[in-house]
Amino acid sequence: MSRLGGGSLLLAWQLKEKHVLIVGGGDVASGRVESVLAADARVTLISPSDGLHTLTKSFLNGPYNITYHDRLFGGAEDLAGVDLVLTAIDDVAQSRIICGLCRELKIPVNVADIPESCDFYFGSQIRDGPLQIMISTNGNSPKLANIIRKKVEQSLPEHAGDAITRVGELRVKLKERAPGVGGAIGKRRMRWMIDVCTSWEMEELALLDDQMIRKLLDDGWEKNAVPSPGELGARSSRQVYDAKLNLTAPGVFVTTLSFVAGATCAGLFLLARRR
Repeated sequence: MSRLGGGSLLLAWQLKEKHVLIVGGGDVASGRVESVLAADARVTLISPSDGLHTLTKSFLNGPYNITYHDRLFGGAEDLAGVDLVLTAIDDVAQSRIICGLCRELKIPVNVADIPESCDFYFGSQIRDGPLQIMISTNGNSPKLANIIRKKVEQSLPEHAGDAITRVGELRVKLKERAPGVGGAIGKRRMRWMIDVCTSWEMEELALLDDQMIRKLLDDGWEKNAVPSPGELGARSSRQVYDAKLNLTAPGVFVTTLSFVAGATCAGLFLLARRR
């Protein structure tokens, strides 16, 4: 086993209703704003209006929880009540000052393009509904992180986000039927959910609806079994695939093309007769 060390602790940080200060309004800052808004944070943005990115302006005009100050960073008073600070400005000296103030006040801070002034990194992210994947190079090469992200994204199964959403809904309904934390019931819930996720294909899980969830709980959980999608009256992943294939099959294309060509010829013939 290789010696541990040299990495970062990767966390899914819950920022809902937390106060995040963002200093800067350019391209990098707009990405920061988007990231924290996606996490339901309460945002304060400080930046002169003449440097605001188009995306940032759209967020300010949208239904988001953002307080905007059209000015430069004003000092320690701007950090009052702040839980997290992100800076993305071209002034390196000012960035280091902000970083120093944050560390004095024990506020986690990220300074764009200055790794040693970062308590954490953003990395390159993939998001599909509730699915989030972060690729981090620990500040060494953001471009390589982006290249790797694209390769990972291409390998993900289709409808993964939808599948996770539906499985989450199934899990909530299951807990309502079989409440409790830990113990035998908790272990049985965990085992049954694992069996469902490993028995059903990703496309099949994504097709779960409220009626299917009820049937899965009635015919599955209550009977200590994992019925297949077919047993619940749903289409299997094979049937879904075949349906997609039929829509793009050569025969279907030729038939459609023949119909269009025939209709066109008939229209031209009638037009010629009327003339």
